[in-house]
Amino acid sequence: MKTFVIGISGVTNGGKTTLAKNLQKHLPNCSVISQDDFFKPESEIETDTNGFLQYDVLEALNMEKMMSTISCWMESPRHSLASTDSGSTEEIPILIIEGFLLFNYKPLDTLWNRSYFLTIPYEECKRRRRLVMKCSPEQKATHAEGTVSVTTVTGSSGFWGVPCRQR
Repeated sequence: MKTFVIGISGVTNGGKTTLAKNLQKHLPNCSVISQDDFFKPESEIETDTNGFLQYDVLEALNMEKMMSTISCWMESPRHSLASTDSGSTEEIPILIIEGFLLFNYKPLDTLWNRSYFLTIPYEECKRRRRLVMKCSPEQKATHAEGTVSVTTVTGSSGFWGVPCRQR
């Protein structure tokens, strides 16, 4: 069966989930898989030298479980009829996969029909990050400046991340 897979990645707190959910509301036969649903238990997350949990690395995610979920969807995608350009109808299930480290995980590279990387200004990223951090006010102040950093899609240094757990 023909499917259409969209990858949406980008900086943390950059609007990926919001965009994916809004697209799902407006696109027929669309499903969303969020990388945030595949974080390992806190007991398996490494800490940095300051004692903060390191959620902004691939090792914090159970990517095998995510790949299994994607494979299950690919084997049995949700169906509904959609019009094609020629006026006929054809089933084309759409899967949106969103997450901040999607493009750093090579096994996903072969899935994308389209891929998008979202960015937001540095100051906006810091503001949003402070709103969702589960840290003390002192930790927020320390880490908002100290660990919000730029990286490339191939990322060697983590994404705009503050290593406190998101809500």
